Amino acid sequence: MSRFTDEMYATARTSGHGLVTGEPDAPLRQSWGEIHRIARVMAGGLADAGIGHGDAVGVLAGMPVDIAPACQAVWMRGASITMLHQPTPRTDLQVWARDTETVLRMIEARAVILGAPFEAAAPLLAERGIAVVTIDTLRGGRDIDPLPTGEADIALQQLTSGSTGSPKAVRITHGNFFVNAYAMFDRVKFQLDDDVMISWLPLFHDMGMVGFLSVPMQFGAEVVCVTPMDFLLRPILWAELISKYRGTVTAAPNFAYSLLARRLRNAEDNAFDLSSVRYMWNGAEPVDADTMVALATAGQRFGLNPMALTPVYGMAETTLAVSIPDPGLGQVLDIVDADLLEAIGKAVPVRHPEHHYGNLRRLPTLGYLVDNLEGRVVDADRQPLPVRSVGVIELRGPAVTSGYVTIDGFTPALDAQGWLDTGDIGYFTDDGLVVVCGRIKDVIIMGGRNIFPTDIERAALRVKGVRPGNAVAVRLDAGQKRESFAVVAESNDHQNPDEVKRIEHDIVHAVFSEVGVRPRSVTILGPGALPKTSSGKLRRSATIQQLG
Repeated sequence: MSRFTDEMYATARTSGHGLVTGEPDAPLRQSWGEIHRIARVMAGGLADAGIGHGDAVGVLAGMPVDIAPACQAVWMRGASITMLHQPTPRTDLQVWARDTETVLRMIEARAVILGAPFEAAAPLLAERGIAVVTIDTLRGGRDIDPLPTGEADIALQQLTSGSTGSPKAVRITHGNFFVNAYAMFDRVKFQLDDDVMISWLPLFHDMGMVGFLSVPMQFGAEVVCVTPMDFLLRPILWAELISKYRGTVTAAPNFAYSLLARRLRNAEDNAFDLSSVRYMWNGAEPVDADTMVALATAGQRFGLNPMALTPVYGMAETTLAVSIPDPGLGQVLDIVDADLLEAIGKAVPVRHPEHHYGNLRRLPTLGYLVDNLEGRVVDADRQPLPVRSVGVIELRGPAVTSGYVTIDGFTPALDAQGWLDTGDIGYFTDDGLVVVCGRIKDVIIMGGRNIFPTDIERAALRVKGVRPGNAVAVRLDAGQKRESFAVVAESNDHQNPDEVKRIEHDIVHAVFSEVGVRPRSVTILGPGALPKTSSGKLRRSATIQQLG
């Protein structure tokens, strides 16, 4: 057996911990042993459907109670999982079916496991000749033993956040899974008897699937798992679950912490007890230092330790974790000279900000690289740069993917020396902390300055009336002499001409005050209008097309 599956089955035999699903209406706790027993039956159903070693399986299901045993069943058959992009109420189902068919052909899927609430997709898939096995059918399978697996076997083909029309999937092996799991658990000093994980993250995203499903399933951690829709309908549910289950480890993108801070500010005293939290990871999208400060302030009444608020760095290409701070340090900012950062690509620290007359940038540090991972920063010629020089971050190690599955076949992700080009711009501090400034493809060059869209977006998001997390800066005339940018933001007041005019004016003022450049245009849209990836990240390139 691979080390990943070997430890997962041992956990099922010995662990008293498990998975809580069904909150808030019908909570159900199942031990990892109970989930394994269900998985053995589901594996029998998969065997009867012809799923065997090396096969690829798509999964379209929304309920963690179904997904956990179904995933383990797939791994028991020596097959790989691809969590399919899920249709929403606004999705054009015919377009979704066409894109899903492209994905399934790309990964050469033998079948799709279909579960609630997506049963209605069955005829759409069937008319395209795609084999469907329902969760209910699998639960009526026969109990069988797992097939042998190896370290090089593929466990997960994680769809990236790019275009659904030309998809690609990161190929993650059993060996990648195992190394990454220990890198994360060792860094956070996870205690199986004391720690409780709380998550509402989508299981089709790597932070949810790996961080809060496969890793706790491997180790036997206690985890409470609800759906993203549960959170979005009532964001305060997150605080309620932490309080009820004495949650210690949780994670989310920045926008969710902004939502949580607002809900906590409006909550009554003593409504929650958040004193148990020791790690609140902020990752998957750029971290806004002010959001962390706002959350610390709002959570103070409920015992939230500000030292638990932790910016981190991860990506599907490294299975999940890239860098995580040591426990108990909270948010550590790197305060640098903004003009030198933009003009010459040097992150020059400012030791006494109160005496500094130039512009400053307060950049969240994202911890140290996890164990078994090397990193470097390189210039345009891929020559390594010294510390505090800004360039492209490259990574190397046994948790890093070998490459991508694409519609044109397998594409390697590594160079001859094993380095992965992350596409992220950043630097290392003198003591080895990672700082990410942005994506190389998004950097705006104006007057010889490298301007990062995240700085523009943070300024825009401070304007009253802009929906939290819903402002995007996009390059215009990229690569030309008069390169510029536009700001597009969502507002609930998008149909009020006076408010729209005021918001547009305030965004221009805020961006100029903070970044020193003016947007060529500002556009205000209604809620839900900005294009996003399946995991909720804003899509800058698609926004440009919308403007055009």
